[in-house]
Amino acid sequence: MKLFIFNTRKNAIAFVILIVVSFLISSCEKVININLNAKAPQIIIEGIITDQPEPYTVSLTQTVNFDESNNFPPVSGATVIISDNSGYSEILTETTPGIYTTSAIQGTAGKIYTLKVTANGKEYTGVATMPPPVNIDTLTITSVNTPKGSNKTIYVNFTDPTGINNYYRFIKIINGTAQSSIFITDDLLKDGNIINQPLLSRGQDEVKIKSGDMVSVVCQTIDKNVYNYFRSLLQLSTGGMINQSSSPANPLSNFNNGALGYFNACAVTSKTIVIP
Repeated sequence: MKLFIFNTRKNAIAFVILIVVSFLISSCEKVININLNAKAPQIIIEGIITDQPEPYTVSLTQTVNFDESNNFPPVSGATVIISDNSGYSEILTETTPGIYTTSAIQGTAGKIYTLKVTANGKEYTGVATMPPPVNIDTLTITSVNTPKGSNKTIYVNFTDPTGINNYYRFIKIINGTAQSSIFITDDLLKDGNIINQPLLSRGQDEVKIKSGDMVSVVCQTIDKNVYNYFRSLLQLSTGGMINQSSSPANPLSNFNNGALGYFNACAVTSKTIVIP
């Protein structure tokens, strides 16, 4: 099974500009010159290891100036190592510029994984724990008729394990194409219950579900730090703030040393339905 990773690296920068513009509009007494390109490039690390038997990849890129295109340069020549708390360690191979791939390591639920990246003279470390998998019981569909036609929403139904804190990420795949919306939930106030989670489309580029479509849903059980990354990314991408007192910021990475991105160790289950 191929897993898909969604990222919006420029959301945080866009919020900074929004606040700057608002300030300039509200104050006409003084002209302030803002250098949007003053910040040095930062490394972006996106890594994943799952309990599925497939090579895992780590992507290394770096940020660009705000006025440049979304073409993030790859970071080549880095040393990338994934290790677990049982003593196993593997050096990944750079298969294409900026893409580093495993060859032997197998993800196992319950283990703690460390991703260490050494690039451009700096070392970055991310740690993630792989929770046990949680099976999807059923996928169901609801339809709402509108003047523009019928809007169909898919629901993921599953039973949350009792007695532990659980965090979930869902990926919706329509006719083989992963959709860009971020779907996450936790079991706060729902521990041990049957959870009925809607996957509501948010992006304008999302494909609307229609009769005859094949829809697959991937359920990733993730640890709290990875959940916080996607939660903060979701808040930024939908125009929210992480909290009312905080300044606009990048998503909450689980890497140290100023790296952006995330390292996700997750167990995976999935289910597919053909829309009636």
